[in-house]
Amino acid sequence: MLLDFAGTLGIGATVALLLVGVASTALTRLEHRLALAGIAGAWVALVAAIVAKGGLSLIAVLVGLFVLPFLTVVILSASLPAFRSAILRIPVPLIIGLNTSRVLGVMFLFLVVAGRLGGPFPFSAGIGDIITGLFALQVARLAASKSANHPRVLLWNAFGALDLIVAVSLAVTSQPGSPLQLIHAGVGSAAITTAPWAMIPAFLVPFYLIGHGIVFVQARKQALSASHGVEPAPRLATVVSTA
Repeated sequence: MLLDFAGTLGIGATVALLLVGVASTALTRLEHRLALAGIAGAWVALVAAIVAKGGLSLIAVLVGLFVLPFLTVVILSASLPAFRSAILRIPVPLIIGLNTSRVLGVMFLFLVVAGRLGGPFPFSAGIGDIITGLFALQVARLAASKSANHPRVLLWNAFGALDLIVAVSLAVTSQPGSPLQLIHAGVGSAAITTAPWAMIPAFLVPFYLIGHGIVFVQARKQALSASHGVEPAPRLATVVSTA
């Protein structure tokens, strides 16, 4: 189907863009970048295999694929200072700017028109992502020229994170046949358990939520630095002026 083909191209390009953004800033050694590419490739292959077997129709599997990236990042950040330093090297303006690709949330609305999504989920996820994506570059420039602690940056970041949390909640509670289904609206979120759309909850949503978390952490660090009269790290204000 043409819509699935367009979704494959859009999601694939977005995944590549996010990985390049992280690898080029957080990782300084070639072997680490290659390792990241290998892990990402293995994760995509795992998700594809599970989707092919219909595994995402099981809510426990879907939630597990969504939660695992967070647990991995939290555990590694807590136990490995080098890993924590690496993810905090990613410039805040870059993290924000990468959210521009969320304008592809319009695909959710196309899936509604095609009769493959129903209920409040696609409208919440689609419209919320479009708004987040449309303002991403403007907010990224603001973070570059001002700071991650600027009220408009924090407002955008909170909205973007809340959009994802609400979308996930609606997707889970409107999945047909799920024991957690509370919203009965035709096909509900069924399309999200099929390729290529399964990569959204299994890869893109965790990635973006982790990014929002990093922005909040950096904003707090900058606020504490300002309260102690310390200048924020220059790297946080140098990207996107070149974007």
